[in-house]
Amino acid sequence: MKRHHRNTSSIFPTLIVIYGMFFFIQSLTASAAGSLTSCDDISVPVMIKIWVNGVEGQKLEGQSATFSAKIAETADGVAKQSVVVPNPSNCCSNLSSQQLNGYTALAPRGDCDYLVKAKVAQAGGAAGLVVISDTQDIVEMSCSEKSGLDINIPVVMISKLGGDALNKSLSGGGKVVVYAPKSPLIDPAAAFLWLIAVGTIVCASLWSDITKINHTNEPYNQLSPKVEEEEENEIIEMSTMSAVVFVITASTFLVLLYLFMSSWFIWLLIVFFCIGAVEGMHSCIVALLKSKCRSCGQKAVNVPFFGTTTVMSLLVLLFCMAFAIFWVWTRKESYSWVGQDILGICLIIAVLQLAQLPNIKVATVLLCCAFAYDIFWVFISPIFFHDSVMISVAAGDSSSGETIPMVLRFPRMFDPWGGYSILGFGDILFPGLLLSFTVRFDKAKKKTWHDGYFLWLAIGYACGLLLTYLGLYLMNGHGQPALLYLVPCTLGTCIILGLVRGELKELWNYNNSANEYKQTPGGEEQA
Repeated sequence: MKRHHRNTSSIFPTLIVIYGMFFFIQSLTASAAGSLTSCDDISVPVMIKIWVNGVEGQKLEGQSATFSAKIAETADGVAKQSVVVPNPSNCCSNLSSQQLNGYTALAPRGDCDYLVKAKVAQAGGAAGLVVISDTQDIVEMSCSEKSGLDINIPVVMISKLGGDALNKSLSGGGKVVVYAPKSPLIDPAAAFLWLIAVGTIVCASLWSDITKINHTNEPYNQLSPKVEEEEENEIIEMSTMSAVVFVITASTFLVLLYLFMSSWFIWLLIVFFCIGAVEGMHSCIVALLKSKCRSCGQKAVNVPFFGTTTVMSLLVLLFCMAFAIFWVWTRKESYSWVGQDILGICLIIAVLQLAQLPNIKVATVLLCCAFAYDIFWVFISPIFFHDSVMISVAAGDSSSGETIPMVLRFPRMFDPWGGYSILGFGDILFPGLLLSFTVRFDKAKKKTWHDGYFLWLAIGYACGLLLTYLGLYLMNGHGQPALLYLVPCTLGTCIILGLVRGELKELWNYNNSANEYKQTPGGEEQA
């Protein structure tokens, strides 16, 4: 039987030619489609570099139109374009004989649709269009046409303040480069801030153990002159009513901040922050020094207006005041976040030693109110105030550059957009009150790490904060209400564990004052 061998040598060249023609046609189609834009394209954040008299100046932030041509991701290789104001300046009708070839047109918002401005500028030969908003807010420039648009120039919007800067540059022959840098997929700043927040809440919850006074050397201390112990701070135990009132008060204050945001209002917050932070830093340092060397600097001195105190306490107070003053003086420097975080962490630790939750019932009321508070002021408030109140307040006063100090910050060193990852104090304090309660409960019930509650709630907090940053990424950087994730991961974990272990009723009605274990802010345990 004969076997027939098919000659495949002539087939391969034919296939290669067919595939080559296919990809060639496909590339031509893609190229033709690439010249058309659509009203449904994605708007991206852009950056504008300004040159005045040949010297690179400031950078402005803006937002591209949904129908804008594609904008380069880097400024490298992009030609500088001179900026000019067209005639008519609103760019809503055919331009006069003024030539815009190679220039970027600068037009104010209003008088006609954004798409009309773009078509007029392109018809006049402009290489790009920058629309100046009439407010500090940058809105998304969109259109409603369904068919493809032949817009092949970049179209972006900048804030009113940015427009003032561009207009000022015209006298110096201002030139610009428009590009759209992308942020890194993983933000190292968020990872570091996560570590700081988790470390702070664990440290604050276990502060009484960290600063527990060692009585080993007590017989030797009896040989030295006795100094009267400083008066301990009184512990504030929250009730269900005080929890509700606290959240309502916080909401009222937030609205006042939003409505009357100004540099003087933020300065008032800075003063209050420094007073509380100095007190918190003083108590933290004194407690640490006492735990290591109880007899150090215990000589008594009489200070006018303050009464009798110890040399150590006085020296620490002076150091804390100097630290806070230095931070205020340098608060706009690139390194000021370090001082702000140190002061903030000390304040958080001090607050969590001063305020305590008596049981899970109060914790549930407080955290559920805080849960609703965070969601409302981030996601729902734009319905009533046209802006997210929480995000607007966190951004501070744009005209003066002042920001509220009640946040932890970490710089985005690897992000071309710069800025900071921030976390509000409330996102640590509210869950921290619950974690501090579980520490006291575990000790009173003589529970170990694995069969107690604190370890699992600390893990829950860490996971909740990770979910917060995941939500931030999935929503393209839109501010997230952290308590939306933190409350279920902490309070939910505590309630589920209580149900599984049959201890929920005891947790719900627990009364710390009725138990033998009692904790004082100085780190001592009393019976």
